[in-house]
Amino acid sequence: MEDGDVMSKVDNPTRAERAHATRELILTAAERLFAEHGVLAVSNRQVSEAAGQGNNTAVGYHFGTKADLVRAIARKHLAQVEEIRQRMVSELGDSPDIRDWLSCLVRPVTEHLDAVGSPTWFARFGAQVMTDPTLRPIIIEETRSSPSQVRLLAGLNACLADLPDDVRAERHDMARQLLVHMIAERERALADDTPTPRASWHDTATGLVDALVGLWRAPVS
Repeated sequence: MEDGDVMSKVDNPTRAERAHATRELILTAAERLFAEHGVLAVSNRQVSEAAGQGNNTAVGYHFGTKADLVRAIARKHLAQVEEIRQRMVSELGDSPDIRDWLSCLVRPVTEHLDAVGSPTWFARFGAQVMTDPTLRPIIIEETRSSPSQVRLLAGLNACLADLPDDVRAERHDMARQLLVHMIAERERALADDTPTPRASWHDTATGLVDALVGLWRAPVS
């Protein structure tokens, strides 16, 4: 291949490469806007404009519905979270206790956000989606279907066999709320450059695990 051919290929990306680049721009713009304003408050037109797309139908062309776009954003991040959690779960000993399982729940998310670097929007995006009854099932489905999460929940429930089923279900909901919204609050504080109770994502995870152990081990009245 001549030098001119190489330069031409670099200067003229293929249609597939251009489409991939456009999708990434849309995903990034949508994640930020959804995190800051809520999913329902943001139109496809606003996402297209924020992504630098002159065609206002770009979002629909590349992703279909808004729900499809939300799912694509979730999958982009959760695939990386899953890699971390798979590694952590595989490193557990034969008889992990509740703190080990809760660390596997919390730390993959905070480790991922730390790796992405500030500012991030995924935690706030997740918090916004979890408050929308029509979109919330997407995040729950994508999370619960991961192999590491299935093993994690089984291990956690084994540690909690003494809890009545209704109490266990209630505390699962409490734990989800605490995890989603506390991580989103720290992400928001970092984006706004305001003080945070913990100095790092690692320390934030430690505090969350401590709180969750206390929640799960609280007496039942």
